[in-house]
Amino acid sequence: MSAEHSDTVLRDVAALPSLPGVYRFYDQDGELLYVGKARDLKRRVSSYFQRAHDGTRIGHMVSRIARLETTVVRSEAEALLLENNLIKTQQPRYNILFRDDKSYPYLRISASTWAAGQDSDPARPDPGHFPRVSYYRGPVDRRHQYFGPYPNAWAVKEAIELLQRVFRLRTCEDTVFAHRTRPCLLYQIRRCSGPCVGHISPADYAADVRAASAFLQGDSDAVLAELQARMHGYAEQLAFEQAAQVRDQIGALSRVLQQHAMESREDQDVDIIAVRVQGGRACVNLAMVRGGRHLGDRPFFPAHVEDGAALADVEAQARSPEQHVLEAFLAQHYTQTPPPPVLVLGAPMHDGLLDALSEQTGVRVRAVFHPREQRAVWLELAQRNAELQLARLLAEEGSQQARTRALAQALGLPADDPEALAALRIECFDVSHTAGEATMAACVVYEGHRMQPAQYRRYAVADVTPGDDYAAMRQVLLRHYGKRVEGLRAGADVRLPDVVLIDGGVGQVKVARAVFEALGLDLGRLVGVEKGAGRKVGLEELVFADGREKLTLAADSAALMLVAQIRDEAHRFAITGMRARRAKARTGASRLEDIPGVGPKKRARLLARFGGVRGVAAASVDDLTQVEGISRALAETIYAALHGGANA
Repeated sequence: MSAEHSDTVLRDVAALPSLPGVYRFYDQDGELLYVGKARDLKRRVSSYFQRAHDGTRIGHMVSRIARLETTVVRSEAEALLLENNLIKTQQPRYNILFRDDKSYPYLRISASTWAAGQDSDPARPDPGHFPRVSYYRGPVDRRHQYFGPYPNAWAVKEAIELLQRVFRLRTCEDTVFAHRTRPCLLYQIRRCSGPCVGHISPADYAADVRAASAFLQGDSDAVLAELQARMHGYAEQLAFEQAAQVRDQIGALSRVLQQHAMESREDQDVDIIAVRVQGGRACVNLAMVRGGRHLGDRPFFPAHVEDGAALADVEAQARSPEQHVLEAFLAQHYTQTPPPPVLVLGAPMHDGLLDALSEQTGVRVRAVFHPREQRAVWLELAQRNAELQLARLLAEEGSQQARTRALAQALGLPADDPEALAALRIECFDVSHTAGEATMAACVVYEGHRMQPAQYRRYAVADVTPGDDYAAMRQVLLRHYGKRVEGLRAGADVRLPDVVLIDGGVGQVKVARAVFEALGLDLGRLVGVEKGAGRKVGLEELVFADGREKLTLAADSAALMLVAQIRDEAHRFAITGMRARRAKARTGASRLEDIPGVGPKKRARLLARFGGVRGVAAASVDDLTQVEGISRALAETIYAALHGGANA
């Protein structure tokens, strides 16, 4: 055992059981350094302390270990799940980390309330009798059908357009459907069968829905056979118009099948995963095949690649960085997203991980490392896309790092230390309003050579003279930095920015200077971005609060490009917040949402009946009670809320 560590750590290591579990390493400040899983905790954790790792990434991490924690579990699958939950929630410094992304989108076909043999009034069709196809992202409701997941929104929309061309399913909202009196444009261009005006029966529409579902599941042969049977049936009944419509569907479907060269009749659901590692960064390209159709791909860029690859498996350093990254992706991605039965991988993976995934997800996962025929084509495309995406990322990061370095040099900050540049934090403030209405201030953050949207903040400005930008800026700076100064005085660990950009000239900088002086903050942090001659982009000047002369940067300066990037982002964030606040104030939408007893369904019925919030506000109590679900007491509550508490 290493002599560099305390007796407590070494005793804890020696006392570990030879059982599966998860281990966690902490430094002396309590920061989580690394999370790992092991089939045998004693053997795995001991390996970190039984070898000399001097001068390596492993050695640097091991030298910082001051405390360890372990959790014993029943199986490697449980260890896999716990390990990656901890990695995602606590983001250890030395683990390969795939950032949380938005949930995957799905294509949804809503449930039908129509049953075979049920009567339907063609003069007033019920939206519930005609399922709607739509883009969906969120929790699953078992009443509806879901297809996917799709790699991106574009792939879902392409699939919806395909269903419109072939099966002519509706995409309109139920409220729009219920108020149609004549067919819409989609019906005119043969993208909808017109159920809203009774141009198709619920039975025929249900048949189209079944065919669309089968097609999305990859059973195109059965769909063609059913359509041909329907066409012949209509012909025998002398219903030649309906037969011609089905014939057109068959033609459209045949053209679609011919156009999809990536289609596979053997593989229905497959994920293809390619990995490329270069320059300390990695790209995992995930391509999806669902229902035999290639839906597109999606790139992932993990953090801590070099450290994580070095520490992922101390006992098996012969594995390549690609294998470590691939293992981390499989473990983190498929513990949240159900895997398909077949994975086509660009690097070999040990069976233990696949067995653990199968046990944890309930899906028997089979991996293919040396694909042939169509699978080989898919993998080659995924590998090529991974290379292109990684090259783009490295080029962008190189350019962004050059911009950060140039701005640091221009402002007189340290620019030679890569770690210091990566830690450089810039906060930028902007104020937006419309002739003094709905004033909104915004703060955006730049750190680690990129914008940090999760740290953005908006401030609704109140109690200032409309249009007084100086007062608005004074208020937001006091609110933003006043709390931080209080935290610093209380001994809290508070990070102040290295640079504070103010979107404005000398006047705004004077206001900011007064606030910083009152709070006891360093004036050297304050920099105003003043528009140059003619207020043209590229002619901005930097104004310093500490008395330095104005700084004019060349139009092609990398430093000015970064300043413009951050300033424009602050302006965008402020103006979108202002517009939302202005719209809220003008329409009164929030008032209706805040009324007790008025949920989404009742609110939708009210808006549909009266044409908007203003119509609801203009309605009497008697008018409100005519809406389904609105009792007399609730109508009086709504009326009073929309009229400032006035009596009905």
